[in-house]
Amino acid sequence: MLRRFRLLNMMVLVALMLAAVGSGSVLAAPGRQAEVRLVMDQAAFAADQSVLVHVTISNPNPQPIKVLKWYTSADEVEAPLFSVKVNGAPVTYLGAIFKRPEPTGNDYVTLKAGESLSFAVDLTAYYDFSASGQYEVSYEVFSANLFSDKSSNDVRQSDRLASNQVTVWVEGRAAKAEAEAAPALEAVSGSTTFNRCTTSQQSTLLTARTSASNYATNARSYLQAGTVSARYTTWFGVYNSSRYNTVSYNFSQIGSAMDTAAVKFDCSCKKSYYAYVYPSRPYTIYLCKVFWSAPMTGTDSKAGTLIHEMSHFNVVAGTDDYVYGQTGAKNLAISNPAQAVDNADNHEYFAENTPALP
Repeated sequence: MLRRFRLLNMMVLVALMLAAVGSGSVLAAPGRQAEVRLVMDQAAFAADQSVLVHVTISNPNPQPIKVLKWYTSADEVEAPLFSVKVNGAPVTYLGAIFKRPEPTGNDYVTLKAGESLSFAVDLTAYYDFSASGQYEVSYEVFSANLFSDKSSNDVRQSDRLASNQVTVWVEGRAAKAEAEAAPALEAVSGSTTFNRCTTSQQSTLLTARTSASNYATNARSYLQAGTVSARYTTWFGVYNSSRYNTVSYNFSQIGSAMDTAAVKFDCSCKKSYYAYVYPSRPYTIYLCKVFWSAPMTGTDSKAGTLIHEMSHFNVVAGTDDYVYGQTGAKNLAISNPAQAVDNADNHEYFAENTPALP
């Protein structure tokens, strides 16, 4: 077995070297403010080996740039930062997705002209490598908050960090139990359980779930009636039947889960975020420090946070986080409605409807 992997490593490394000569190591798109390069130490991994990738984010500009730390994975991966495919098919992201406040200056890291930030990531901790085969890995991040040089009123398209693609052979390993598919919504009990929550926190969360259910019911009624008003266009952009149907479906799923899913609330998080979930592990929601100081309803509320987090689960709506905050969400609806209908905060603000729009 070891001899086979050594031979595979040699063969694939030669192919990668030849490809690098012809295509270059970084896919530099026009207007890119940073460059990302991926390197792997070997070209094949046995089932008992962690799939490590080395990431380097560089500033090729003559002036400093500021990159949002959340999308560098310098400390840990807190979003699906990588595109990972096996035999051409995307694999499941197993990591967490967070609801955060809008970024401040302290959330950015400064890269001087020519400076780089390098770190290693164990992909097996965040992605499903249960299948054996050829894996294609690249770094791919979209966010309107990615660089700090934007005005709060900027409505440009989301910025992008993208790397070269590396190809490796990986022997499948046992799938993580927590990544297994959830039961269908109609099969769950609708119970609420808690982990490391005080009696007061449990009471607060029960109220928040009820309020979130009311939000979801109101949103479903609006969408099922086919209404297109300022409320819809503010958060999801110009009307398009396909996008409208997507939003309507998402809220149908969110409402069903909020009403009938067996939800578990975990109060152990100490981060300065609102909450987070693992999209592949419904229906556990982790509540963080900012959540407890949020109002029960209204903008960035406890109830709205539950809408946001519920939308992230793959079996619900599978939303992403392109932007955070009302200003960013409104701008995203103008600049990129397709991303707005996939952005969790846009769903939250549509449901909260504060200040109220017709």
